[in-house]
Amino acid sequence: MVSDYAEAMSTRPAGWSPSRAPEVTGPEAEGLRGRKKRLMRQQLSDTATRMFLERGFDAVRVTEIAEACGVSEKTVFNYFPTKESLILDRLELTVASLRTGLAEPGISLVDAALRILDGELGAMTSWLAQQADPAQAGAMIQRFGALIQATPSLRAYQSDMMDQYVAVAAAILAERAAMSADDPEPQIAASALLGLWRIHYRSLSKYLDGTRTPAQVHQAVSADVHRAARLIDTGLASLTDCASGLNGRGDNPVPGGFTAATGLPGLPGPPGLPGRLPGPSQQPLAGGPGRGTRACLVDRAR
Repeated sequence: MVSDYAEAMSTRPAGWSPSRAPEVTGPEAEGLRGRKKRLMRQQLSDTATRMFLERGFDAVRVTEIAEACGVSEKTVFNYFPTKESLILDRLELTVASLRTGLAEPGISLVDAALRILDGELGAMTSWLAQQADPAQAGAMIQRFGALIQATPSLRAYQSDMMDQYVAVAAAILAERAAMSADDPEPQIAASALLGLWRIHYRSLSKYLDGTRTPAQVHQAVSADVHRAARLIDTGLASLTDCASGLNGRGDNPVPGGFTAATGLPGLPGPPGLPGRLPGPSQQPLAGGPGRGTRACLVDRAR
């Protein structure tokens, strides 16, 4: 599953780089030096992507990429620490989006994730619309995904990055809910939110079949992601009050504080504890009707 998530967050055809320097609106905004560095980074990554797609990842040496761009191998590694990051450069850029988007106050967790995803989808479909043959460009995106799946080192790199995504997201969610990042609630919430990227790119792969316009692809993918988001939002809303359960009051006998709000009747309690978690027809745990004593992660984060 980790590799599925990471694959979802790495789709990137050569020439498409929506996450790079989004705040820059022109050469004056970033300066000549900054612009040269950005263009060189993009040239290296785009060249590597084309060569990898043509010959396979393992068959291309970094020295060949450097020669094709007219630079030294050392220069390539000054911009990209590993060969894998040459083609999966967007993975690192997504971390910045997560840090900014999920930490923004006044926005629910799901809405923040949807906003990030909509920006990524809009950038991709806009790029597709600008191509002379959008169907061919879509096929190149499909080939990119196939390359990832066929290359063990790229899948391993994705897996490592996915661990970083979960850690970053869990830390942000925990801070918003006054919890520890090691608590189960922010951990599962982070995994659920990142699952939206999996739906996003699986849907993109499904709808990039050459029969739809970029606008139709955007609409179809957005519809799938929002369907999944509604389910996640419902699930997160069933989490119960998590703050007081951590403050030592001891008025909640079941770790996690789940109540009838889960809608799951008679679930077995955690190992080592007697009885069963209450179902819809059972009395909820202390903390009020339908709620436990731990502050709801989503409520606290809204």
